[in-house]
Amino acid sequence: MIKEFFMKQMLNRAMKDAPVPVEQKEMLMNMVMKNPALFQKIAEEAQSLIKDKGLDQMTAVMQVAEKYKEELKGLAK
Repeated sequence: MIKEFFMKQMLNRAMKDAPVPVEQKEMLMNMVMKNPALFQKIAEEAQSLIKDKGLDQMTAVMQVAEKYKEELKGLAK
């Protein structure tokens, strides 16, 4: 419970100024809370692509997210 609280606080701070509707921010937060390990894996793989291939952050995340598309769809429901 404490871990979830701090995770929500961190996500709120990270998305505070993002130009995204509130509903989408809430959906993303719920997805992360359902499966934080998946998002950790996505972040690590994206960082690896940034470091190894010199990709920008958006491109790296999109490539990795495509790999986990089915899992992400399942979380969005």
